Amino acid sequence: MNEAVPSSRPKIVVVGSVNMDLVYRVSRLPRPGETLTGVSFQQIPGGKGANQAVAASRLGADVALIGRVGEDAFGSTLLAGLRREGVNCDRLLKTAGISSGLAMIGVEDSGQNSIVVIPGANGLVTPDDVLASESLFREADTLLLQFEIPLASVVKAIELARVHCVSVIVDPAPALTDLPEPVVSVDVLCPNETEAEALSGIRIQCVADAMQAAQQIHVRGDGRTLVLITMGHQGVMRCDATGCVHMPPFAVNAVDTTAAGDAFAGALAVALASSQPTDEAIRFASAAGALAATRPGAQPAMPHLADVRALMASRL
Repeated sequence: MNEAVPSSRPKIVVVGSVNMDLVYRVSRLPRPGETLTGVSFQQIPGGKGANQAVAASRLGADVALIGRVGEDAFGSTLLAGLRREGVNCDRLLKTAGISSGLAMIGVEDSGQNSIVVIPGANGLVTPDDVLASESLFREADTLLLQFEIPLASVVKAIELARVHCVSVIVDPAPALTDLPEPVVSVDVLCPNETEAEALSGIRIQCVADAMQAAQQIHVRGDGRTLVLITMGHQGVMRCDATGCVHMPPFAVNAVDTTAAGDAFAGALAVALASSQPTDEAIRFASAAGALAATRPGAQPAMPHLADVRALMASRL
């Protein structure tokens, strides 16, 4: 079997968010004005940028994360956790006078949830922060981006990547409709169904809808963007200048799909930066996303390289 990642370590820069997820479980979510007794509470490191950085690091890449946390206890905990995962946090700045990014998540017995996100320091990531990190771009193979920081900083990162001939992968989450041209003309866009609907205006209910949406998104760019619509148990729709192809999923018993898309994006960055053929890279990313869905939480669910290889080998 062709190994998904060679012995040399690809270099990946992530510009994105870092959150602490505050998760409480309750028999049912409270109505307005109601007080209930909860069942359990957890603090789980999250944020799409941090999740993808951890995923890429666990899968064999040298990863640097650009962003901000608050000068608070959450920020210190988040920084320590990322460093334990081998992520370079030299450009993850502590910011005085504001909290770290937080996501307050209530989950009831039925599985329904209610989420309030407070961007905190993530909302203060500036284009100047990106420019001050230019040295990281000079050595990078791939830049990985999402939308939980200001869009102007995302655009500046794309511009800097182009200067240094770094390939760019954008996970366009959370969903936005009105994107500037540089964002839709990157090397790879990997939305899920909801995000693809926002970008294309096409509601995705089946594989045929995904193909139509992928084609629509592809023509918005400069004709070379690889569009990958992730559809969970329905697999991935790949669309580029050669056409569209539906790629099957890895069937698993999913328990929490929260960070599956982050595992997919991080793994895709590693595989493409390692010069894997596109379809092999997508298969590697799909396996990583499937494994993440079998585990609870965000960063703790990111799979390790040996586990991804084992799943791929079991489905030859």
